[in-house]
Amino acid sequence: MPDNAVFRALCRRRFLQFLAGSPVLAGAALGAGGRTFGAYQAAPPIGNPGDALDVFDFEAVVRETMPPAHYGYMASGSDDDASLALNREGFARYAIRPRRLVDVRQVDTSVTLFGRRWPSPITLAPVGGQRMFHPDGELAAARAARVDGHLQILSTMSGHSVEDVTEARGGPVWYQLYPQGSLEVARALVARAEAAGSSVIVLTIDLLAGRNMQTSARFARMDTRNCESCHDPENPFGMKPMIAGLDPDVAATMGPNTAVDWDFVRRLRDSVRGRLLIKGVESGEDAAMAVGDAGLDGVIVSNHGGRAAQTGRGTIEALPEVVEAVGGRAPVLVDGGFRRGTDMFKALALGAAAVSIGRPYVWGMGAFGQAGVERVLEIMDAEFRRTMRQAGVTSVDGIDPSYVVRR
Repeated sequence: MPDNAVFRALCRRRFLQFLAGSPVLAGAALGAGGRTFGAYQAAPPIGNPGDALDVFDFEAVVRETMPPAHYGYMASGSDDDASLALNREGFARYAIRPRRLVDVRQVDTSVTLFGRRWPSPITLAPVGGQRMFHPDGELAAARAARVDGHLQILSTMSGHSVEDVTEARGGPVWYQLYPQGSLEVARALVARAEAAGSSVIVLTIDLLAGRNMQTSARFARMDTRNCESCHDPENPFGMKPMIAGLDPDVAATMGPNTAVDWDFVRRLRDSVRGRLLIKGVESGEDAAMAVGDAGLDGVIVSNHGGRAAQTGRGTIEALPEVVEAVGGRAPVLVDGGFRRGTDMFKALALGAAAVSIGRPYVWGMGAFGQAGVERVLEIMDAEFRRTMRQAGVTSVDGIDPSYVVRR
């Protein structure tokens, strides 16, 4: 048996060989990720957050340093990762129509959501189990969001409690809810989040049919670690404090075993004191139902970062029909594939009130912890501000459909 250093090097080499042929890297995560690789492809990974030129520099770090199973879980889409790629490809189907000779010395990137002004339209999407990427997990994200006042949405599957994350954020976060087990369980989770100060609950509906994360499973086969040190098979929810106290049989009934319909949503609406949004909408019909008959306060266009159903359409392409169906009655947010300032500009021009990022800040966290998340947000904010100037618009409120054209 080789010594530990040699053995780790051998595993790493085999892992990187696997990555070279992986569909998630060959198509979705890299080629379709927005960076065109050229002469600088062979440049070594960055050594500190300040060296990053774009968010993909962080992905290059975690690709080489993160355990295979953890990297695979983060990078994977569903089935053959087609939706993961389409989320990125969708942005290329829209072009920006810039206006010239506009005084853009002063640019206002702030947005208003439910009466509160946020300095940036970039929000941190709910990503579960962030402690697999860095020991501080969601706390690192919260502290980074606190620096420049970014909105954070906390996952039901958080590795830290809503109370601890709220303290780290220095103020309330939005709380994402999976409709697990029963309406009573959902209400209990909502009550806990509201007690911690969360005034917005985000009900996620796009995983109710289950999913098939093939790339994640393939990467897991490359991982030779003893995973029971942090994944207790006798207590699978032990590192998920928001659901750790639930009956395991109840906590496990998320997905095809969960009976959730519009009646469930209406009854949940009656028990939420604050705002209730629905996440995972991709059609105008569902959007109209949400803000109409169901009485919800907003919609998030999402396919779970390409990790839910295979629809053959990226979220940016679903956005216009949702915005039209909502008709200004409620804010529409969107996530899925956002990597560049131009991506955000296009979404806002198509009617989004804000955008959410997931993988980019997880890349930053996995590479450098809180400092990495801060740098990711700094880069994306700067790119968005620069895009506004280049397009000749001085406030987010001034970004309208005339600034984009379908190719």
